[in-house]
Amino acid sequence: MKKISILIIFILSTLTLSATNLRIEPNELSKDITSYKILDVRDSEAFQEGHIKNALNFPISLTYEHKSVNGKITQPAKMQSILRDLGLNVHDKVVVYDDGTFFDAARLFWTLEVYGFTNVKLLNAGFQEWEVDNLPVSTTTLTPVKSDYIATINNKRLATKFITQIATKSPTQVIIDARGINAYVGKVSSAKRYGHIPKAINIPATHNINGSNTVLKLKTTNELQETYKEISKDKKIVLYCAVGRISATNYFAMRELGYDVANYDASWKEWGNDFNLPIINPSSKK
Repeated sequence: MKKISILIIFILSTLTLSATNLRIEPNELSKDITSYKILDVRDSEAFQEGHIKNALNFPISLTYEHKSVNGKITQPAKMQSILRDLGLNVHDKVVVYDDGTFFDAARLFWTLEVYGFTNVKLLNAGFQEWEVDNLPVSTTTLTPVKSDYIATINNKRLATKFITQIATKSPTQVIIDARGINAYVGKVSSAKRYGHIPKAINIPATHNINGSNTVLKLKTTNELQETYKEISKDKKIVLYCAVGRISATNYFAMRELGYDVANYDASWKEWGNDFNLPIINPSSKK
């Protein structure tokens, strides 16, 4: 009996170690604000009206090369300039936050990891919750000292159309569609075609979040393990949505759980508009 108990403890400790804490709670951040570079992804107008003390503004629009076309990530030369102007370097301790939906904050989290950042956390709250909790707020816009950041791409975190095509045929890869069920089955579409990428399974981005209409929180790692329990950690994961935005929430969750995961930036807006690529369309819409 004693041996069995020891074995159970070992297994549980191994599972815990396989997950990485990539989030930070508001109270924890408020006690140690000066240790982090804090990035607010809301637009400049919202930022100027009030933001977390010492935060810098990184509007989420800056992560898109051309959002009206697809979700492709901002190209290296442009991103290098943005990150330098914000005084950021790859080993900085960074915290990102948004209005509380987590979609935009997760998109920036993923963008920074694509561009080589190694110590990024997501605030498990939006600015409104931070304000309600009477945590430090400011209207001052800081002027950071420019950094000497050199843009590099971590290709393990970025999926392209070509990489996703390979994934549709590979037994060692899994494709996850983070859109809602109506988009997945082809009832609605942000592209000219309806349906989903072949072999993709549907795990909507909302499955990563708990909460009421007023307060949203990321699911705990135990809850996330339940959400992704059917996905083997031996597989390479490719995620997509419409423009690589909400799928970044799945990306964050699966990174916390220790998966080998990449986000397809151009997503369905590219794939669904390319008539040379295969799709699965369970609906009658064309």
